[in-house]
Amino acid sequence: QVQLVESGGGLVQPGGSLRLSCAASTFTLDDYVVGWFRQAPGGGREGVSYIKRGEGAANYADSVKGRFTISRDNAKNTVNLQMNSLKPEDTAVYYCAATLEQFDSSTYYFFRNAYDYWGQGTQVTVSS
Repeated sequence: QVQLVESGGGLVQPGGSLRLSCAASTFTLDDYVVGWFRQAPGGGREGVSYIKRGEGAANYADSVKGRFTISRDNAKNTVNLQMNSLKPEDTAVYYCAATLEQFDSSTYYFFRNAYDYWGQGTQVTVSS
């Protein structure tokens, strides 16, 4: 059974930083494309970033480009999301997701239907 577990969420002031981690215990994350999504109250699930397997090419939503960085730590079997310069509008539940599928369109990985496996989410609140 594929299991993903997110950690690292919390309360932070505007302009602050958080580092989220997505861990897998039953499979090797480096074999999968891993994405981060977020869902604010009353909103849909928005693709934030993803990282491909192998060379680890990454992509970001315009709303977080230049502030968030996704990376792999293969020694720990995790995918991390470093979030800097956080804004109140970044407040959401953050989810990681994984898929073995490869798609021709790089933008498709920003859609939830691209992924087969999901974690339970971690809350990020940006507030003074």
